[in-house]
Amino acid sequence: MKRRALIDVVLPARDAQGSITEVIAALPRRELRSVVVVDRASRDRTAELARDAGALVLRADPGYGAACLRALDHFSKLPQPPDIVAFVPADDRQGAAAVPLLCEPIRDRGVELCLGARGTATLGERVMSGLIEAVYRQRVAGMGSVRAIRYAALVALGMSDRGSGWDVEMLVRAVKLGLSSEHISIAGAAPPQRLTGRALFHIARHSTMR
Repeated sequence: MKRRALIDVVLPARDAQGSITEVIAALPRRELRSVVVVDRASRDRTAELARDAGALVLRADPGYGAACLRALDHFSKLPQPPDIVAFVPADDRQGAAAVPLLCEPIRDRGVELCLGARGTATLGERVMSGLIEAVYRQRVAGMGSVRAIRYAALVALGMSDRGSGWDVEMLVRAVKLGLSSEHISIAGAAPPQRLTGRALFHIARHSTMR
């Protein structure tokens, strides 16, 4: 019998007490090994509510990337690391509900990275997608803050961004390494995504690497 895939979900959270309980509840808990909420120096009850909802709570600096790297450090120390890691913003309930859709191609067909795509991209997403397509000659349907990735592939990416450039760094590193990827349509509007200096840095930086 094929072993069941070990799936862990990471929710980077800062001042998310108004949404964290609903987002955790929307996750497919029976399909997951763990839900890891990384509290980004919240000033409210985010950590308390996440723990009450059954999540493992870790602490990190305020940066989004710092929270994701804290989760990776946690996974690296487990007796058995995950097979798949999904990342969901702590205010995205529809994204949480879509985690099974993103994990299925990785689990069943060997795809390495799946990104959630919404119907209407924000201006920041359109600009960043256009830059990536222009620089790397690869079409990008969206930036996909809701995403799932094979853990071994994630480790191979060597992620380092501790701030707002995490999502773009992962995508351009994946393009450079030739990871197989898919975009999966999910419901709801995406939280606003701004074009940041860190995002531009990663797009330019990796375009010069061989």
